[in-house]
Amino acid sequence: MYFVLAGVSVFERQTHWIESELNNIARRFDESNPHAVELHGSPMRSGREGWKAFALACRFQAIRDCLERGVANQQRRTVRLFGAVIRKAAVADGRDPVELAFEQLSSRFDRFLARLYRLQDDAQRGMMILDKSSTERRIQTLAREFKHRGHAWGQTRNYAEVPVFLDSRASRLIQLADLVAFALFRFHEHGDNTFFDVIKHCFDQDGGTANGYYVHD
Repeated sequence: MYFVLAGVSVFERQTHWIESELNNIARRFDESNPHAVELHGSPMRSGREGWKAFALACRFQAIRDCLERGVANQQRRTVRLFGAVIRKAAVADGRDPVELAFEQLSSRFDRFLARLYRLQDDAQRGMMILDKSSTERRIQTLAREFKHRGHAWGQTRNYAEVPVFLDSRASRLIQLADLVAFALFRFHEHGDNTFFDVIKHCFDQDGGTANGYYVHD
């Protein structure tokens, strides 16, 4: 059994256009109120939460289209993916898979921001926005620890603030990150590459090394 944490790195000026693309896809399922449609991978695939009213092929195509238009569209070359896939049974010493995944994601996104500054003189600060969950307080504590006391590879230096938590129903970008995590989970847990193949080339790379994609197996 795997735990997956995924993120979508988006420059602030692109968020409106990505949201518009996903709203257009949601409109297929509710023309009059697309904002009421929450695009989440697991319910869309299984038919839960009202999705059973729509044909499976339509739901699958919507997931693929969200990943294609929100991430893989080559006009959006600054969109980068980050993913940490943790096989729970492989985690030694009883360490929390959530903690391990967040350490990987936060350190790798921090390195990406540092690389922008080093190579392009682009001194951007990053912010992590996550779906509300029971791990909110723990993750905020970890973020402070990584900044002030460090993690396994040093300290994070390029964040504007501790992670912020939002209800996924209010954010298309959080929904997009969920779809990325769903694609990773299906690939690693079930060997299903239906959605993973759409995004596998979009994870952050540094000199040919997949900085944005970590698997603990």
